[in-house]
Amino acid sequence: MPEIQLPFPTKEPLLRQWNEILQCRIVYRMGGMTLRCRCSRLRRDRIGRRGRLSKVFEKLIELPTDREAHGDRQFVTALARGLEVLRAFEPGDGLLGNQELAERTRLPKPTISRLTHTLTMLGYLEYSSRHEKYALGTPVLALGYAFLNNIGIRKTAKPHMQELADIAGASVALGNRDRLQMTYLELAHGSATVSLRLDVGARIPIQKSALGMAFLFGLPEKERDFLLSGIQRAEGANWQNVKKQINIAFKELEKNGFCVSLGTFERTINGVGAPLVSGNGATVYALNCSGPAFQLTEERIREEIGPRLVHTVANITAELLHHPASY
Repeated sequence: MPEIQLPFPTKEPLLRQWNEILQCRIVYRMGGMTLRCRCSRLRRDRIGRRGRLSKVFEKLIELPTDREAHGDRQFVTALARGLEVLRAFEPGDGLLGNQELAERTRLPKPTISRLTHTLTMLGYLEYSSRHEKYALGTPVLALGYAFLNNIGIRKTAKPHMQELADIAGASVALGNRDRLQMTYLELAHGSATVSLRLDVGARIPIQKSALGMAFLFGLPEKERDFLLSGIQRAEGANWQNVKKQINIAFKELEKNGFCVSLGTFERTINGVGAPLVSGNGATVYALNCSGPAFQLTEERIREEIGPRLVHTVANITAELLHHPASY
């Protein structure tokens, strides 16, 4: 019988509502909850029968080398390299030259020159003859806009996120993975939020935020191990310290349904995160609430904001179960 694990406690009225919707048996386990569901619309196996990573999750951590890509006849290296050039631009960069792009992508400069020429012809880059550098073009925004509009979970989650943001006086974010980073897909800001202003599309390392820790926790084991191996390579000698923090976060999530981050990403910022599964059970997201440390103290996070975040996730999940196609 398929299972969807929702690692948080919730109230009896919500349990009865889920029973009516799904006709499922609900069993408490390890301070959390497991839904053993007989509803066919939730029968999505996020890990293949042979235990390999699902196709949905087979996203590269980094651009493969020519040798690695050579064995995949369906992989178009030129296309991948062109997309790497677009990915090289970060918020606040402005203009970048071929030399800077070559350094960021680790691609040969002659290759970069051909790619930037092609992308400029297509409109994805704009060339400044005065500076002899490039900026992202308008079509890139169109791609991002289409992507955001097609994420149904954003519309479902936003009112619940805003309610929590107003109560906490902080920022609440919905995120998903982009390689070894978490990308903000939706944000809600409380009226009393001080100094912390994030934008949709901003990225933070998975291992340095409550958002990322919660996302890792929500993944099936093989997918989690796949990412952890990439994080280990990225962290190098610092891996043992990172691993310790991940283990602490996982223990908190097992016990409370949320994990706490105290100045991990930025010294003056505290946060709390919890995993969130899409309505069809196929996609894992994470939700977090973060703000200045003087505003979100450890005591307030553990006693008030963390439990409220768990309740917010429960409410979003219940609504998503009505619309399993949302992702």
